[in-house]
Amino acid sequence: MSRPGFLLSAWPWRSAAYLLTGAVTGAAALVGIVAVATLCGALAIVLVGLPLLVLVALSGLPVAEVERRRLRLIHRTPVSGRHQVPAAPGLWAWLVTRLREQTTWRELGYALLFAGLLWPVDALAITVALLFPLSMVATPLLMATVGDGHEAKVLKQWTVTTWPTAFGVAVLGLLLMALCAYVLGVTAGARAELTRLLIASPEGELSAKVVELTRSRVRLVDAFEAERRRIERDLHDGAQQRLVALTMALGLARLDAPAGPLADQLTKAHEEAGKALAELRELIHGIHPKVLTDYGLQAAVADAADRCVVPVDIDLELPGRPAQAVESAAYFVVCEALANVAKHSGAERARVSGGHRDGLLFLEVRDDGCGGADASAGSGLTGLADRVSVLDGRLALTSPPGGPTLLRVEFPCELTKAADRSA
Repeated sequence: MSRPGFLLSAWPWRSAAYLLTGAVTGAAALVGIVAVATLCGALAIVLVGLPLLVLVALSGLPVAEVERRRLRLIHRTPVSGRHQVPAAPGLWAWLVTRLREQTTWRELGYALLFAGLLWPVDALAITVALLFPLSMVATPLLMATVGDGHEAKVLKQWTVTTWPTAFGVAVLGLLLMALCAYVLGVTAGARAELTRLLIASPEGELSAKVVELTRSRVRLVDAFEAERRRIERDLHDGAQQRLVALTMALGLARLDAPAGPLADQLTKAHEEAGKALAELRELIHGIHPKVLTDYGLQAAVADAADRCVVPVDIDLELPGRPAQAVESAAYFVVCEALANVAKHSGAERARVSGGHRDGLLFLEVRDDGCGGADASAGSGLTGLADRVSVLDGRLALTSPPGGPTLLRVEFPCELTKAADRSA
C-alpha cells in the first residue's frame, strides 16, 4: 500500500471485492445457520432434531472452506485446511474424526462470529468507503437524468442546484474515492489476517511443517539405506570379485614360478592382494552387511557378536523382520555399542538381548565394564541417536562409574511374517 502505484493497481478493487463478497457470504451464512438451528430446535420436541444438531456443529466447515477461497483475493499464498484424515473409510468415521478435532470447533466459532458480527463490518466498510464516494461522483449524472438538469441530491442530504457545484462535488468524490481506496485496503487486510488467524492458525501450519519435515527426513533415511545397499552390491559383485580373481591368479603364478627374486615378488603381491581383499570385505560389511539383507537382524547381530573381541551372549528372538530402515538402524546401533565395549569398557563379557512386544522392537546391549560412558563425548552414538529419532525411536544409555553399562534402543514397528527377504 505504500507504493506509488497502489491506486492504479488491482489491489483496491481486490479489497473491495473481498469485503463485498464477505458481506454477501456472511448474510447467507447467518440465514443458513439460523434456519438449521431453528429446524433442529423445532424437531427436537419429537427427538428427531437431536441428531440434526450435528449439522449445526459442522456448519463451520463449508463457511471456512469458502473463506479460504476468498482469502486468495488478498493473500497470494493459498490457505489449506488442517483437518485430520479419518482412520477408516465411511461416514461414521468421518463424523467422529471431525467432531473430535479442535479445528472443527474453531471453524464453528469463526462461522458464528462471521455470521453475527464480521459481515456487517464488511458491509459498513463497503458502504462508507465505496458507495458514498461513487454517489458523489455520479452527482452530475443524477442531475442530468433524475433532476432534469435543475437539482440533485448528494448522499440524500444536500441539494445541488447548479452545474459548477455538481462538478465540484464529483471532483471531491474522486478525491475521497482515492482516500477510501487505502481505507478499503487496510480494512480488507485486517479482515483477512483475522480470518487467517482463526481458520488457519500459525500453530496448525507449524505442526504441518513439522510433519512434512519428519516425513522428508524419513525419505532421506530410506534413500540413504537404498544407496548403501546399492554400493554394497556393486562392491561385492564388482571390485571384490576382481580382487578374488587377482588373488587366485597371483597364487597360481606363485606356484609356477621358480625360486628366486620373481617368486619373492609374487609372494609379496599375493599377500598384498589378500590384505586388500580382506579390507574390502570389511568395508563392504561396514557399509551394509549382506547377512543383514539375506537373513535378517538376528543373524547379523550374531555375526557382529562373533567378530567382537569380547565374548558376547545373544538372547534375541524375532518372529519376523522389521522394515529395512529400522533393521539397519538397529544393527548399526548394536555394532557401535559392541565396538565401544571392545575399545573403552574393559569388560570381560557383554550381552545382547531384545525382542518385539506390543508393536515395539527393543534391543539391549549390556557389559560388565568400568562404565562412565558418555554418548555426547565422541562415542559414535550421537549420530546413531539422531538416526533412531528419525524413525520415531528412542535410544537410552545408562553407564554409572564402575559399571555396568546398558544401552537400550526402541523402535515402533511391525514385523513381517517372512523370515527371509533375500529374494
